[in-house]
Amino acid sequence: MLTETKFSLRQFSAEDLDSVIEINRICLPENYASFFFMDTYRSCPSAFVVAESDGRIVGYIMCRIEHGFSDIKRLRFLRKGHIISVAVLPEYRRAGMATELVKRALQALREMNADECFLEVRTTNDQALKLYEKLGFALARRAPHYYADGAEAMVMIIPLRPESDSARILGQGIRQAGTDPDSRTTAI
Repeated sequence: MLTETKFSLRQFSAEDLDSVIEINRICLPENYASFFFMDTYRSCPSAFVVAESDGRIVGYIMCRIEHGFSDIKRLRFLRKGHIISVAVLPEYRRAGMATELVKRALQALREMNADECFLEVRTTNDQALKLYEKLGFALARRAPHYYADGAEAMVMIIPLRPESDSARILGQGIRQAGTDPDSRTTAI
């Protein structure tokens, strides 16, 4: 547990690509081609952030902006931030890096006028689920067979715009999701 690890965050640059790909391959079963990382960076550079510690890159987050129907306000078409991937090397976890990476990305997505943000997370990834809930994400829906290995994902959302109804609607969604004995919400 590295709770005292010093780290800094900065925007990804093309020179970081090999390090980010290595972290992705070590930490996650979903691996992407180098062109995907670069395409994501070019489309949303301010929300592609790396964490550095001990002079090396030890974590990253990459996001993009999409357009689609809201998961919070039904039948509303809007700009949505999508957190595609977050990873921190195992020996650098539990130092707050993932939390700070997500916060920085959410701020960048707000500055890009995204109305809400979503992500997918494996139902078995308890640490990530707790992190996202702590940051204010809520369960929107389940996505059966989402991952290549057939694993289920939970789609989680967070409003990024201070709209009068967003918090109320999101809160109702949490209570409704919590009534289903098979759902996993704030009691993870």
